Amino acid sequence: MADLDDIRDGDNFGLNTPAKSSNFYLNGLDGADWGTKNRMSRIFNQKSGRTVMLAFDHGFLMGPTSGLERIDLLIASLADHADCLMGTRGMIRSCIPASNQKPICLRTDTGTTILTEMNHNVLISEEEAISMNASAMAAMLAIGDAETEASTIANFSQLVDIGNTYSIPVMGVTAVGKDMARDARYFGLASRVCAENGASIVKTYYTEGFEKVVAGCPVPVVIAGGKKLPELEALELCYNAIQCGASGVDMGRNVFQSEAPLAMMNAVKAVVHDDLKPAEAFDLFNTEKNA
Repeated sequence: MADLDDIRDGDNFGLNTPAKSSNFYLNGLDGADWGTKNRMSRIFNQKSGRTVMLAFDHGFLMGPTSGLERIDLLIASLADHADCLMGTRGMIRSCIPASNQKPICLRTDTGTTILTEMNHNVLISEEEAISMNASAMAAMLAIGDAETEASTIANFSQLVDIGNTYSIPVMGVTAVGKDMARDARYFGLASRVCAENGASIVKTYYTEGFEKVVAGCPVPVVIAGGKKLPELEALELCYNAIQCGASGVDMGRNVFQSEAPLAMMNAVKAVVHDDLKPAEAFDLFNTEKNA
């Protein structure tokens, strides 16, 4: 116990300095508890308020797709350069060193592959996320898919209940409904549904009018990289999304399928965190690629 000798009355109460009550630096999170905010602050850079997530969860749908044949060789070498890693429990456990200190956004839904009808997923247990020290949990919502919309929203709502219990943020990943137009109206609807159901982060696709998607979603929005693009086009995609108010990117194929993945990762970070123009970031990419 504390030594009881020489107990002194407190005399430095800062009576002329009001207690700070500043808002949390990420939108929509003022009402979150300390644990959730702490985990979000690991994922989102506190200076820029943005994040560059490295997504490598594609294999649970596609198997060893190009660039993900050996996660232990390529993704593990990029891990230190991302702000956050998004993957499945199997690949993280088997291929990412436990000494890595980057926050984990754990893919927590699973169930179907490209060989069958998609989106018939279930959740893994909350014990898995806790045991893996996840900073966030991610699950997909198939908005607009008549067969799976209800079940994926139910999965997501259950995941949010788990996240709220253990102060783990949840990222809603908007799948593209096969009968919906790929436009701002659709992605705005899908993103808002994620937020309405308790998402702390929303991952969706960039489209024309993306500023309306962001404006209608009260929590941070990060964009999916989508299919592999030429490097300059991918950097333009990142830049345009950031200019529309996105809080970062969750890039996969446009990084690990690049001809120079580390150079591309650094170029994307320069756009997201340092507001480099696409042409400037492309110059950085070429400089690092040729170094």
